[in-house]
Amino acid sequence: MEPEQLRNQRVLLVNDDGIHAEGLALLESIVREFTDDVWIVAPDEEKSGAAHSISLSVPLRCRQLGDRKFAIKGTPADCVMMAVWQLMAECPPTTVISGINHGENLGDDNIYSGTTGAAMESAVLGLRSIALSQARTLGKVPRLDAAQAFAPSILETLLTCPWEQGTIVNVNFPDVAASDVRGIEVTGLGNRRPGTFRPVPGADGRNVPYYWVKVDYGVSKLVPGTDLAAVKSDAISITPLRVNMTANDLMPRFAELFPVGALAANP
Repeated sequence: MEPEQLRNQRVLLVNDDGIHAEGLALLESIVREFTDDVWIVAPDEEKSGAAHSISLSVPLRCRQLGDRKFAIKGTPADCVMMAVWQLMAECPPTTVISGINHGENLGDDNIYSGTTGAAMESAVLGLRSIALSQARTLGKVPRLDAAQAFAPSILETLLTCPWEQGTIVNVNFPDVAASDVRGIEVTGLGNRRPGTFRPVPGADGRNVPYYWVKVDYGVSKLVPGTDLAAVKSDAISITPLRVNMTANDLMPRFAELFPVGALAANP
């Protein structure tokens, strides 16, 4: 796809921070520089940590907030499904961009991330999909400087390159001023230390106990070539991810353990 063809793109924007999030508004302003055919379908409230979940036991509610802008009572993946199969069914999107998330999605975060989950659902549906996240200090308002400065050129490159079906591109911006960004690194996923997310006890005003999931990133091992190491060193990380989670390198080992035709029944 040539850059001039970007004007013909139909782009769906989604996130997990909710329809009114600052990162989503910034993403809209960036994408409108490429194309006017922009749709926004996002959760009506924050859905961080929703991962790739979909709503099977409750109905989805849809509220139109403006031209091509809809709030969904559901998960980020629900939003993608609603857009593709209902709201945009006559002419589905060519590209889905999820974000800009308020907080990084690095390493194991992607297992839990609604931002990544929405991009994964898009890839499952055969669409080009990109996830964008801005690192921040927990408890502080996200500084979107780096994303605002570099997302336009990164998106233009990604939107004009060949694309393999069933993949997403996960982009993370460091929590520094744009002038302090060290560069771009193509990385693999790192690993957080165990126990990043854990329930901690508390009690409400009536002394009824409850548990709140605490986020404590602590200090993780920074392996060169990973997204964790790149963003920690003030670089932008770009990580290609696949929907297919098969551990191909382990297939021969398990084939030896379970040979074709070998079936052991309980005595």
